[in-house]
Amino acid sequence: MTEPTIQALFDLSGRVALITGGSGYLGQAFSNALAEAGATVVIGSRDRTRAQAVADALPSPGGAKHKGVELNQLEESSIQAGFKEAVDQAGKVDILINNGQQGHPLDLTNVTAEAFNKDLQNATGYFLLARHLRDHVVQRGVAGSIVMIGSMYGVVGSYPDAYDGVCAASPVQYHTLKGGIVHMTRHLAVYWAKDQVRVNCLSPGPFPNENAPAEMVKRLIHKSPSGRMGVPHEVKGPLLLLVSDAGSYITGQNLLVDGGWTAW
Repeated sequence: MTEPTIQALFDLSGRVALITGGSGYLGQAFSNALAEAGATVVIGSRDRTRAQAVADALPSPGGAKHKGVELNQLEESSIQAGFKEAVDQAGKVDILINNGQQGHPLDLTNVTAEAFNKDLQNATGYFLLARHLRDHVVQRGVAGSIVMIGSMYGVVGSYPDAYDGVCAASPVQYHTLKGGIVHMTRHLAVYWAKDQVRVNCLSPGPFPNENAPAEMVKRLIHKSPSGRMGVPHEVKGPLLLLVSDAGSYITGQNLLVDGGWTAW
């Protein structure tokens, strides 16, 4: 067998990727990475118009026509309808990026039971979408790839002094959610490996956007071995490794992109 080139290994031409939250701060980088690698990208969002606007702005080096679908990952009926629409519009789905997240800006001092439980529904949505992808590719007799978007805060606790006196602490329900997503990745990977469905998690570290409090960012920089925060394009390569043939023997892993944060 001829050994594939690096270019062929990372090429996503002819594949369809569904991504939730594709218009967000890191979501845009993920979406662009998939499109730049040649995939047809389907953006899932609660707002169909916004989803299509994001899709229309994506690059298309091979002429792929990107799509936008309505999909609310906190509602089972919307997940089912959104996945079906993605398949109907694009003809198939080969790759799923579970990136969308809806949450409450409440910390361990004031989060309510209702808000806590609502935020954990994101994990349910991730699972249901993953199962749709698995069933879809198995029915077609092809391989599939799923990437859950976790967080370094699914692996380590946060530093209280990074937030003290500046803003609310990192939400406890967020840590609970992301830790669960990391482990769900492992569980699904071992069950679905025989189905040729790879399941991995990509966990970004500190990637604050422009609205983050400057003092908090300064404190986080002090905590980072790299001495700086991440910038969105730095998640593009890791994502492509996990979804493409370049990562064909990688499953059940949590890839941390955190500038060394969790290596302390």
